[in-house]
Amino acid sequence: MDDLRDKYLGLISGAGDEAALEEIRLQAVGKKGEVALKMRELGKMTPQERQVMGPRLNALKDEINSALAARKAGLEDAALDERLRGEWLDVTLPARPQRVGSVHPVSQVTEEVTAIFADMGFSVAEGPQIEDDWHNFDALNIPPEHPARQEHDTFFMHRAPGDDRPPHVLRTHTSPVQIRAMQAQGAPIRVIAPGRVYRMDMDQTHTPMFHQVEGLAIDRDISMANLKWVLEEFCRAFFEVDGVELRFRASHFPFTEPSAEVDIRCSWSNGALKIGEGDDWMEILGSGMVHPKVLESAGVDSTQWQGFAFGIGIDRLAMLKYGIPDLRAFFDSDLRWLRHYGFSALDVPTMRGGLSR
Repeated sequence: MDDLRDKYLGLISGAGDEAALEEIRLQAVGKKGEVALKMRELGKMTPQERQVMGPRLNALKDEINSALAARKAGLEDAALDERLRGEWLDVTLPARPQRVGSVHPVSQVTEEVTAIFADMGFSVAEGPQIEDDWHNFDALNIPPEHPARQEHDTFFMHRAPGDDRPPHVLRTHTSPVQIRAMQAQGAPIRVIAPGRVYRMDMDQTHTPMFHQVEGLAIDRDISMANLKWVLEEFCRAFFEVDGVELRFRASHFPFTEPSAEVDIRCSWSNGALKIGEGDDWMEILGSGMVHPKVLESAGVDSTQWQGFAFGIGIDRLAMLKYGIPDLRAFFDSDLRWLRHYGFSALDVPTMRGGLSR
């Protein structure tokens, strides 16, 4: 009995890993181990011998099991110590940054657009989203019979029966902000007007509420050449490409004369859009020289001042730059979508540090 005890306690203390320890356990107290075999011999003993050997064998078994458990705990502690030595952590290091929330792509692109035009000397102007009929239509040379003034295209505010006051609408563009800015500041002036606008439309590339930025520059000798340069510089900075080619197509807008739709050269390769190269053209905005009647409505002498204006859809810019396929997803309030397309709250676009990092 003492020989078994000394043998297995020595083997246990010398075990180098848990696999070796398990092998020793099987040899000692397993079903076919030496102690188990000794237990089977109790049946061949006299009652007096069993009274002596039984307790001694049980005590030996318990002692070996206790030694096994202690050695296993010691091996686990040693493994943990070794791991901690290899995976140390300097608690004086700064914490890892945690992303708290996401900035919506529309907000991010608005900041990018603002940074670009601010670098060109444009300030930001704002105005109400509920506009009166005069600022939204009349001051912009939009005649009464124009389709934009019909209920199938514009959201008109409810009026009580007999109310003959001028109607109010959810603004259909941010052009009324240009009128208010010219009324307040006069000329010369350089402003952009970003904000929400509303029209009756709903499909993959249109929603009843969307975001738009319009630009206005008024001075004594501004021409279409200045407009072309501003738009080229904007597209080059926004899409972050060196080469940009724009195409101006004659069009008609009531508030500009002459008017032009602007296309940008691009290509589609395996479903990916590349700006500035290829054989395709894609319309991105409308522009033109401010109509003299619009200047006069805003209190600016059209014989002394002239300028250009343009309008760009912010949502569409975000779709083009960041590969977002469906405009309606912008307004679904799906956190999974926002986590995928959203931006870090600390990712503030600047012309010096970069727009999208």
